[in-house]
Amino acid sequence: MGLLWGSFANVLIVRIPAGEQWARGSSRCPRCSHDLAWFDNIPVVSWVLLRGKCRYCSQPISAQYPVVELAVAALWAAVAWRWGVSITSLTWLYLAIVTVALAAIDLKVRRLPNALTYPSYAVVGALVVTEALVDGDAWLAARSLIGALVLGGFYGLMWLMFPQGMGLGDVKAAGFLGLALGALGWPALAVGAIAGPLIGGLYGVVAIARSRKMRGVSIPYGPWLMAGAWLGAFAGAPVADWYLGLAMGA
Repeated sequence: MGLLWGSFANVLIVRIPAGEQWARGSSRCPRCSHDLAWFDNIPVVSWVLLRGKCRYCSQPISAQYPVVELAVAALWAAVAWRWGVSITSLTWLYLAIVTVALAAIDLKVRRLPNALTYPSYAVVGALVVTEALVDGDAWLAARSLIGALVLGGFYGLMWLMFPQGMGLGDVKAAGFLGLALGALGWPALAVGAIAGPLIGGLYGVVAIARSRKMRGVSIPYGPWLMAGAWLGAFAGAPVADWYLGLAMGA
């Protein structure tokens, strides 16, 4: 199922930046626009069997397609292993599709489209409220809202201070990621908030070193914001415990 939804993520990645309809329409070759048969559209398998080329025009098909499909599948497997059959799993299964799509779009065109960020508030918010009602835990919903305000507010402040260094799309994405992380707890929120800038900073150092110049280096931040959120979701509690133990031991 993760591979299939990864294939859908590829549709979002290709069509949303181009302003095309993504909810309807058959899959087609990005080179010759020929409609693909079902056997040419099997996640990962078709790309491998066709050796990364279109059956109809023989032009190369980007490795993005199998990479995205495998990434979403891996995240779906991890979510199922971590939370099993639960509303929390539904939240993060949805986020697997959206965050992978957003990360890939940001790497390609340097923006995080509203078509994905805005609906994520409604979807994640609805799932969090449902979980709070099912569990009878109003604090879960309140903590989620606080998470959105804290993470979104932090990136909003950064955008106001350094508008040339951060896009408004990062601020919008941080808000719905804060909703999801806040629902998991303070350790997930704290680690998720810190991990994004750390990973992004390391990538920035590498990018600057490779370009051999200090100015004019364009660095997409969205992928690292997403990676930080996932790290917080899966490793928030143990990382927070390790840090507190280290601090108290010192």
